[in-house]
Amino acid sequence: MLGWVGFTLLPWYFGADAFDMTQSGLALGLGGGRAWLLPFGIVLLVGLLPASRPRRDQGTTGLWLIGIGCCGLGWLLIEGFAIGLHGWSYQWLGAVFGATGPSQTGIGCGAFLTALALLMLLCHGLAARGVCGGDAFIASAFGLILTTTATFVFFPIAEVLASAVQDNAGRFAPGNFAAALFDRSIWGLDCVTSGFRCGVAWNSLFLALGVAAGATALGLAFALIVTRTGVRFKGTLRALTILPIITPPFVIGLALILLFGRAGAVTALFSEWLGVPRSRWIYGWPGIGLAQLLAFAPIAFLVLIGVVEGISPTLEEAAQTLGASRWVTFRTVSLPLMRPGIAGAFLLSFIESLADFGNPLVLGGNFEVLATRIFYAVVGAAHDSSRAAVLAVVLLGLTLAVFWAQQRWVGRRSYTTVAGKGDAGLLAPLPRPAVWLCVAIAVPWLLLTLVTYATIFIGGVVKTIGRDYTPTLQHYATAFSIEVVGGRLHFTGSAWDSLRTTIEISTIAAPLTTMLGLLTAYLLSRRNFAGRSAFEFATMLSFAIPGTVVGVSYILAFNVPPIELTGTAAILVICFVFRNMPVGVRSGLAALSQIDRSLDEASTMLRARSFTTVRKIVMPLLRPAIVASLVYSFVRAMTSVSAVIFLVSAEYNLATAYIVGRVEAGEFGLAIAYSSILILIMLGAVLLIQLLVGERRLGRRALVPAAVAGTG
Repeated sequence: MLGWVGFTLLPWYFGADAFDMTQSGLALGLGGGRAWLLPFGIVLLVGLLPASRPRRDQGTTGLWLIGIGCCGLGWLLIEGFAIGLHGWSYQWLGAVFGATGPSQTGIGCGAFLTALALLMLLCHGLAARGVCGGDAFIASAFGLILTTTATFVFFPIAEVLASAVQDNAGRFAPGNFAAALFDRSIWGLDCVTSGFRCGVAWNSLFLALGVAAGATALGLAFALIVTRTGVRFKGTLRALTILPIITPPFVIGLALILLFGRAGAVTALFSEWLGVPRSRWIYGWPGIGLAQLLAFAPIAFLVLIGVVEGISPTLEEAAQTLGASRWVTFRTVSLPLMRPGIAGAFLLSFIESLADFGNPLVLGGNFEVLATRIFYAVVGAAHDSSRAAVLAVVLLGLTLAVFWAQQRWVGRRSYTTVAGKGDAGLLAPLPRPAVWLCVAIAVPWLLLTLVTYATIFIGGVVKTIGRDYTPTLQHYATAFSIEVVGGRLHFTGSAWDSLRTTIEISTIAAPLTTMLGLLTAYLLSRRNFAGRSAFEFATMLSFAIPGTVVGVSYILAFNVPPIELTGTAAILVICFVFRNMPVGVRSGLAALSQIDRSLDEASTMLRARSFTTVRKIVMPLLRPAIVASLVYSFVRAMTSVSAVIFLVSAEYNLATAYIVGRVEAGEFGLAIAYSSILILIMLGAVLLIQLLVGERRLGRRALVPAAVAGTG
């Protein structure tokens, strides 16, 4: 039915009126000079035949549906890539069929709905043949994830990487690829003599390893403080730990310059009071590392908080009953059970550091990393797309190596802590050494965060930060002024349009990202299949590619048929969904590793379908992972810069693009004022998400009185 609706009622091509039936595939095939669309009607007609066959003949019906789906989708790919805007897409087709050939634009909602129906028919046919245990829901989920990942991750990246083996004229040149790959500027190792200016690959690797280790330690310290101590005002502490993640990254870099640059407030204070000479130490790897720690530690916290909360108190009580001290219990029971979350947080922080472009751009100085080198190769005067592709290959290799190391460290051990039995234990308080260690790690970071954000908010209410500190609200008035004309409100501020568009697109993208990420995590955690590791890495691929390359790849892939999305809101939503999906996957895997499969099996034995099991059993236990994914995907959509800087348009401009424009124009006060408004909006959204989703409860979660003091 969906296929017939798409083929007969909805416009087949992009840009047509949604209610114009004369633009449907059937109408165009019969009377619009596009006879190559008629085979879709034939496939859909043939698809009606299995409905008349007896249900007991599942094997034959499955083969029939597989054939229908493969034929329909195969023809869609063939005709979509063969016929372009100006005729045949390939010269050899013109030589075979003559002339320039027919022309067509990208697919529209009718073609999309027909393709979705054909995909679901194919998946149901595979399920009827016993694939995925004959479960149609699981088979359809696999098919949907694989197809969308191939379309919106592999296909765009392939368009960019194809230029790695081509010269600037587009000719096949593998020799250029080898020469660029082993260039000394990438792999040079003269760190000691050049002041830590090694090859760009080593710079990126050492920086990412240090940031990932520091961010994971900070995230774990805050997670333990929030869940295992009696510290008051935990809600406030949670809010402060996520402040950096709801801030555009280049704003943190700008605040650090205003604090620790040669003319910064802290630098001036140390120079006047203590005689410390002014320096430019903030520029280079120290400044980038500090900014990335401020930005990425909250990611580790969001991943680890659910894992720490998910540890069964019964296991810790059993260890203490056998005579183990609190420290031994924490070291031998609690900490090993956190291993999946620690590994996931480290991997995400590592990839974030590798792919970060905003902070190195602001604070890099002479310290180059892969992300900025790729950016300048793509948009610089040289415009060397081939070199950018080679650098992207190097970045992928580093990510793959760390992914493999993470898999080896986690191993095949069981980390299940939530089973079908009731949990009546009490959370064990942290031992005194662990409390002091967590506090020693967390407090300096917390103080630096407060100072950084004080600088950001002050910058929006003074005339010119760094020079003229006269109080003013002119920056907010310019961006968000409202006038009343004729009894009606008119939003005349220059920032209103971009703010409204940003909120709308982020609100659409966040739940889609969460659903797709957690569904992928469920399949990876609960299903054993060939190529599982490759499938898991494929879901992380978009996260490993610098945002600039992702944006350029989307332009190259989706600016021409068969998929035309450039200049629309859809391309922004899709970019956000597949760019941020890995966080939902990693947090979901970390949480699912603690939930016993016997819960799923018990539901299945009671004749519940897989969809019912996921909805009623698994999802309620994944609330921490849901919060982590929703929060991260929403705020990243609000603050993303590099991935969408090439995708915004006059109609769909985003807040970050507007802020970058103001920074380039030297209007720092207006940029910081807008950023402070974004921070307040996202902070409110995060609190609302936590309120709506709620918390997972596994038993009596109260702490014993001794936990307040950390003694006993």
